[in-house]
Amino acid sequence: MTDDAKITRILTAVKTIALVGWSPKADRPSHRVATYLAARGYRVIPVNPGQAGERSAWGEVVRASLSEAGPVDMVDIFRRSEEVGPVVDEAIATGAKVIWMQLGIENQDAAARAEAAGMEVMMNRCPAIEIPRLGL
Repeated sequence: MTDDAKITRILTAVKTIALVGWSPKADRPSHRVATYLAARGYRVIPVNPGQAGERSAWGEVVRASLSEAGPVDMVDIFRRSEEVGPVVDEAIATGAKVIWMQLGIENQDAAARAEAAGMEVMMNRCPAIEIPRLGL
């Protein structure tokens, strides 16, 4: 399967996305991507321990962790590559189906653990770029 086919399948199947590393600052990429995805009809649950309990711009309560986010289809990660491992481990424990590492983020060890747990993994991509590029 090509990357484009895999991306299309993922982005048309997922409904609920936990966005780890969300920022309340509108000029930050994590905020812009979350807003874009919410406008496209995805339920986006922001995850940021420093902002937990606050409301995001689209009405979701910011969660401190993935386990507090409830069941999600995809975990979109805005963390440094070396910080991805624990996020992936928590995503595996919560039963997420997809790990998506944003532009510039790659962690082969964490990706291998996720794939071994039956999850799909995308690295160094942004859904807010891929959706319009693929016409989704």
